[in-house]
Amino acid sequence: MPSLPPSGRQIAAALALLGKSRAELAALGGISELEIAAAESGAAGDAALDEVRRALEAAGIEFLQGGAPGVRLRPATSSLRPSDLNASNDD
Repeated sequence: MPSLPPSGRQIAAALALLGKSRAELAALGGISELEIAAAESGAAGDAALDEVRRALEAAGIEFLQGGAPGVRLRPATSSLRPSDLNASNDD
């Protein structure tokens, strides 16, 4: 099943969650700030929404659809297993 396009509120929430501005996302995703602003306001077409969605997903956002649409940070994957954790690999 294809994913639904993100809503403007989801895009705004994703930017806030990442702590990124439109300009920063535009630079990361190779898209224009105007496309991001249009997507946030609900005035963007499907192609622009898809570009913004892909840029946010590449930055670590996961879009939640269904009963309560939203966004969250994609769970980080770690190369360390719990049994390998010790003081030498603390950040």
